[in-house]
Amino acid sequence: MSGLCAILRLDGAPPAGITAMAQRLERRGPEGTHLFRDGPVALGHTLLGTTPEALVERLPLTHAPTGCAITADVRLDNRDDLLAAFGLAQVGRVVGDGELIVQAWLRWGEACPSHLLGDFAFAIWDPRRRALFCARDQLGMKQLIWHHSPGRLFACASEPQAVLLARGVPRRMDEGRVGDVLEGRLEGVDLTSTFFDGVSRLPPAHSLTVTGAGAAMAQYWQPQPGPRLSIGLPEAAEALREVLDRAVRRRLRAPEGRLGAMLSGGIDSGAVAALAARALQDQGRRLPTYSAIGPDPATCPETRTIRLAQAHLKVDARSVDWAALGPLGARLVQAEEDLDDPFDAVMTMIRAIYLTAAADGRCVVLDGGAGDITLGVPMRLPYLLMQGRLWSAWREVRGEAAFYGGGWTERHVLRTALAELLPVRVRAWLSRARRAARGERWPATITPDFAARIGLDDRVLRQMRQDRLFSLSHATDRARALAGTVTVAGRERYDRVAAALGIEPRDPFLDRDVIDLALRLPAACLQSGGIRKLALRDCVADLLPPEVRYRRGKEHLGAEFHRAVLALAAQSGAATGADTEGRGGGDCLSGLLQAGLPTAQGVNIRRSMRSGVTRWLVPDSGEPNLER
Repeated sequence: MSGLCAILRLDGAPPAGITAMAQRLERRGPEGTHLFRDGPVALGHTLLGTTPEALVERLPLTHAPTGCAITADVRLDNRDDLLAAFGLAQVGRVVGDGELIVQAWLRWGEACPSHLLGDFAFAIWDPRRRALFCARDQLGMKQLIWHHSPGRLFACASEPQAVLLARGVPRRMDEGRVGDVLEGRLEGVDLTSTFFDGVSRLPPAHSLTVTGAGAAMAQYWQPQPGPRLSIGLPEAAEALREVLDRAVRRRLRAPEGRLGAMLSGGIDSGAVAALAARALQDQGRRLPTYSAIGPDPATCPETRTIRLAQAHLKVDARSVDWAALGPLGARLVQAEEDLDDPFDAVMTMIRAIYLTAAADGRCVVLDGGAGDITLGVPMRLPYLLMQGRLWSAWREVRGEAAFYGGGWTERHVLRTALAELLPVRVRAWLSRARRAARGERWPATITPDFAARIGLDDRVLRQMRQDRLFSLSHATDRARALAGTVTVAGRERYDRVAAALGIEPRDPFLDRDVIDLALRLPAACLQSGGIRKLALRDCVADLLPPEVRYRRGKEHLGAEFHRAVLALAAQSGAATGADTEGRGGGDCLSGLLQAGLPTAQGVNIRRSMRSGVTRWLVPDSGEPNLER
């Protein structure tokens, strides 16, 4: 996890602000800041040495024969193939990932991102074409935020707040995004919005070419189902074990002593940690793991299962107990007050894990965040109902209710599946009707005028359409889910929270080989009898005990961590009116932060979020800039 930034003055003026942009990103890369300037362009890089090569390579890097210069946040997984392709395998020196991307640009031009495997965001200045070329990895592990004023200015960086520091980028709030967070369900309404008008996220698997003639965006990849494999569960588990083990090993590339892994009580992070621990044992090393637990294993299935996994895997286990946060609690309270993105308020538990890992000197942390998306079967039960396979459908209903328990009654499971079959507009109408029955249309923080101005009804409808995955093809819908806004929004939250602490997250479930296999597996190998991710559970049968692999329920301790921090904040006087329910983004925002004065838009922006998004709307005059 390093930081990148770039400015291109399209009007020929000197680029101003690159130093401030880089300083903003030094929390992402605290191990060295370097700048490059060449006429109308300036590049910046802040280093976090998460690979051995990154500790040697200095970015921005210039290719002397052509003058091409690159800044990047990158870890390439197909290094050996690229080194061979460019004749660099035997050069007798360290070749960094940034240099490999430059070579890819020189050979393949704008098609170069499709030849790269791994997690990356980069910007290359090519003086021969007077063009700046930017790209983001296929699944969105790295971020690239940008602003374009045609004929005048282009700026990009790893964070939107850094983009705002380029001289000439306007500071205006995006009212629609404010509505998204206050409504509470619209984090994934699109792949481009930020809280700042005119400042956009580059979608995953997209590139952007900027010249004096304009900015052209192109999609270079999307997940596609390959031919379906006609195999049973044992063969599927064996194939998955092979590709997932390779994906985990690729992500172990880190300097000595700087690697760790999350370990929850679920199968996703459990499988990743188990495979990582086995790979490190082959090298005579032990894997440090980090877990979020509760005080009583007897009453907490999550804590109990984590303890079983820790003992079975023989890892160097560290645990964070929500009931005994100690000095960590004050840091979590401060972090909640300093959010740059209100959607990150729900990340208290993950933040606690990252803080603990960072205190141990880790800068790379593995997780299994995308396991549900990569190996899930969206709409499995609705498919069976539509196909008239009623007995199979009933087996799924009973199986899900038995396996997950709690509120997952047979009635709840069936009602949820039937609701998915309704047209989106009907579901939206029912949602509005339920709210009207409770005497509300929108959350109390949203006025009717504000909702009408930002088209909140349309935004909710757009989110519901994107969430609905039902094309009568399991593989197609799994591919759509992988490229969907929910996956991207989740990974971007992990990126922001980890970056603030100098940590790089790595998720083997978003490896291209894992995805390609998952999209070819029969649905019955991924879900049957209400049990999801069957092939994953079976592929690590020799590494994890049955109590971990087939743990019932889906509880985690996120709400407990959130409530604990809210209580600490209230005790310290840092927050009042806390929402102790630990609900979604909009509700968390309302509960975490003291209500302040209404803005000109007629919606409360929480001013006690002292270092949050509103801080970045204050221009040199010191007055908030809330113009449209």
